[in-house]
Amino acid sequence: MIRFFIISCFFFFLLGGNDSFSWHENYKLSWKDYKGRPNTNIDAVALTASGITFSYSGTKVDNKQIAHNVLIEARFYPEKSWFKPENVNPHILSHEQLHFDITELYARKFRKRIAETNFTNNIFSEMNKINDKVNQELDLVQNKYDIETNHSINPIMQKKWEEHIHNELKKLLKFRKNID
Repeated sequence: MIRFFIISCFFFFLLGGNDSFSWHENYKLSWKDYKGRPNTNIDAVALTASGITFSYSGTKVDNKQIAHNVLIEARFYPEKSWFKPENVNPHILSHEQLHFDITELYARKFRKRIAETNFTNNIFSEMNKINDKVNQELDLVQNKYDIETNHSINPIMQKKWEEHIHNELKKLLKFRKNID
């Protein structure tokens, strides 16, 4: 029992810096969520570290791969997210929130593609390919968002992006993560 406790503590401290939380429609980011050290070598005043986590388990029956427990989540990483307190305001926080919302949109697109794909015997390889494709698309859209809004400086484009992403999230409502 003591050995288990020591190993558990070791893993707790080892993983402690990697805390993250899932996107939730009823939770909006606050500056308190940003725990990383600001990068003073760049002009950006904030950075939102978010991404899609993807896991699955499965078995092989009669030489056919069967997936079980597919989990796809949009995650926020507080220790990797930062801001420069002297330069931020609620408008910039809204811009950063939309980065996290975009991550959730692509998590929903990922769930939709998994649900709509007719997999072969190579289901795990095929799911990994979908994962890679969705993450490439997510990166492109995150960059396009920053370019078109000039990192939140262009309020007209910022508003257009907010409306677009919120509409897209609504369209994919049935692919949101099930909350137990």
